[in-house]
Amino acid sequence: MPVNLPTNMLRSFAAIVDAGSMLSATERVFVTQSALSLQIKRIEELIQQPLFHRDGRRLALTPAGEMLLGYTRRILAIHDEAVAAVSAGAFAGPVRIGMVQDFADLLLGGLLARFGELHPEAQIFARVAGTAELQQMLERGQLDLVIGYAAADDARALRVAPTHWYGAEALAARDELPLVVLEKPCRFREAAIAALDAAGRRWRIAVETPNLSTLKAAVVAGLGLTSRTGLFLRDVVPVRDRDLPALPDVSCILLRGEAAGTAADRLAHLAAEEVRALPDL
Repeated sequence: MPVNLPTNMLRSFAAIVDAGSMLSATERVFVTQSALSLQIKRIEELIQQPLFHRDGRRLALTPAGEMLLGYTRRILAIHDEAVAAVSAGAFAGPVRIGMVQDFADLLLGGLLARFGELHPEAQIFARVAGTAELQQMLERGQLDLVIGYAAADDARALRVAPTHWYGAEALAARDELPLVVLEKPCRFREAAIAALDAAGRRWRIAVETPNLSTLKAAVVAGLGLTSRTGLFLRDVVPVRDRDLPALPDVSCILLRGEAAGTAADRLAHLAAEEVRALPDL
């Protein structure tokens, strides 16, 4: 008899690898930590190979685990594609997704095109705004999904990204730092000002804007410094001046509305995969 590896167990295996631990993976597959442990043990029994070994406090893949992970991702991709193909009508929209500009520039084309190919009957509504505004829309039932930013220790984090200073190096040496910021509320604006105040550095707002395209243009033009992740300013080199205060990391989060349906669940799954697969920030 051939060995059968259940897809739910393979999905749990991939979730543990992506999350970095069994505890973190529980938030992704909605299975308890003890149940996850039993699922991994069952896979190991079926293939007669260990999948993980302890590396300090974290789990590391064994050679067999590395090999199985590649096959697991391919199996799950084909599985999900098959389910989507034979139940296309169930994914008809509309699906309403909101994301911050940082993600929109990188994800809107690829993510929505991929979803559209799998579910051509679905209708998509996309909104680009700040995380706070998008969360309010989600709470009011105006959105089904939100991709945004939160504190680095947020339990809903898909991944954590470092925040850097960006702008002309010469500006960092000024007694009074010129800042380029978004209008309130803005997590990065607040973090930059708090860090400068804590370090006793003088600052002034040189440019304040409601949109990120203007912010980026102002930074590139040398009008001031700003704080952001490399996700948005990928083609701008961070300022390496050691006199600038350190900035807090941020997490990338995905939120679902209470009334989100099958189509939104599918888009959420694809969005989570896309965010986790982004290059280092």
